[in-house]
Amino acid sequence: MTELLPTGKTRINHMEMIDIVKRFPGVLANDHVSFDVRAGEVHTLLGENGAGKSTLMKQLYGLYKPDEGKILLDGKEHTFRSPQDAIDAGIGMIHQHFMLVPSLTVVENVALGLKSSRGFVLDLDKVEKRICELSEKYGLKIDPQAYVWQLAVGEQQRVEIMKALYRGAALLVLDEPTAVLTPQEVDELFVTLRQMAEDGHALIFISHKLHEVLAISNRITVLRDGRVVNHCTPEGVTKADLAQMMVGRPVILQYDRSPLREGEARLRVENLFVPSDRGGDAIKGVSLELHEGEIVGLAGVSGNGQREFAQALAGLRPVSSGKVILNGKDVTHASPAERIAGGQSYIPEERMKDGAIKDFSVADNLILEDHNKPPFSHGVFLDFKAIEQFSEDRVRVFNVKTPSIETPLKNLSGGNIQKLILARELSRNPSVLLAAQPTRGVDIGASEYIHQRLLEQREGKPSEGGEEIDSKLNAVVHEQKRGTATLLISEDLDEIRALSDRIAVMYEGQIVGIVDGPTSSLEDLGLMMAGVRPEYVPRSGTD
Repeated sequence: MTELLPTGKTRINHMEMIDIVKRFPGVLANDHVSFDVRAGEVHTLLGENGAGKSTLMKQLYGLYKPDEGKILLDGKEHTFRSPQDAIDAGIGMIHQHFMLVPSLTVVENVALGLKSSRGFVLDLDKVEKRICELSEKYGLKIDPQAYVWQLAVGEQQRVEIMKALYRGAALLVLDEPTAVLTPQEVDELFVTLRQMAEDGHALIFISHKLHEVLAISNRITVLRDGRVVNHCTPEGVTKADLAQMMVGRPVILQYDRSPLREGEARLRVENLFVPSDRGGDAIKGVSLELHEGEIVGLAGVSGNGQREFAQALAGLRPVSSGKVILNGKDVTHASPAERIAGGQSYIPEERMKDGAIKDFSVADNLILEDHNKPPFSHGVFLDFKAIEQFSEDRVRVFNVKTPSIETPLKNLSGGNIQKLILARELSRNPSVLLAAQPTRGVDIGASEYIHQRLLEQREGKPSEGGEEIDSKLNAVVHEQKRGTATLLISEDLDEIRALSDRIAVMYEGQIVGIVDGPTSSLEDLGLMMAGVRPEYVPRSGTD
């Protein structure tokens, strides 16, 4: 007898991937990987970026075809030639990099590819009604009529979740589904996921937040370098155990930091108003100071103005009113190039859109901002030897895993792309660093590396390696005496609390409170992210 889920979809009792092999030029992404999931369970897939997790799941979803191996659904072999084949079989996937059409609305994206119940007449009203029902049921707040290009990254992720839920997937792959949620919302999502499992759904959960993995998983499979290195259950392991399995060595989960030695203000924001893409202001009267030698964390649920704030500070979005002062100079309406020359670096939230060019090589991306300056060019001629020397040095020092510096950027994993952007932005030892979601979608090993680099900048340790090249760059390289003033914008509260000297929380375009980083609690930060204003906690060392 055919078993049905509450959604009406045929239940998938057991999915098996057996000896899967997938090769790309110069890379063995999956090396005879076997993985399975059963109805009623959450099976977590862990591994560093580049370990082969996404590649494995894309084969299950029909985006790639395995070079070897087979996929079985309830004992029957299936070949998925496209995502539509997988969807028809009851498989849904929420991708780390979104599969949305920016020029369409939320409701149009959800309906895209589905047959209308009215033949040639669209039934978007029915789709919107169902979206509202799912939104209410699962707590996924989203405006069905908003265009995707207007949405922040976190809101776009909610649209992806909505698409899968709308289709009633029997097997659902969730790639970093909690990246944009408050602690309270994560708890609510986990209640939903457990309910889905109890209803008979099979769930594959991918996350780099180890406490979440231990909280939600029934089983855990760890990949490293394209191979399965361990199968375990949450009851038998700790976060440190999982981290070591992923990376192959002990990983630092808590950082020792020197006491805050606050220096002079490097960046001052005064009563800033920034327009939104949807009309009105996304930022409403924000004032904030960054001092040399400190990291200020900016927390908040995605879509509350953090993206617009970062873009305004980087010179990528106009300012309605207010001031931005960089190292004593008014840069409110200055270009990105002028801010770079003034000592500011920027790690953007959307690395493939604002931080790099995917079809360019590793070397080309490393010199994007300085390609027209000595030593990389002399007049209209590029100095390829200097470019090669600089690029090889940065790849080595920042541990960027790439076959060569001529490899197209699109062939690198997300973590290595992020490390490359970090290498470029820290090369000039900036006095002010804007780091927007620097570890979003990045594995624990790469996150540890990025965190250590940010703390080195806080301490005033210059970027090592390539000193000869650095000394020739025309970009302003500031002598760091008290360390970089860093604004860390993140929705990962563990990251914010581990690195920040102060934490500011943004809600609906305003800063609702500023608290001391080392003594902050998840509960208080979660309440502030929901708009509850606490008493102001002054900066350490001030009255």
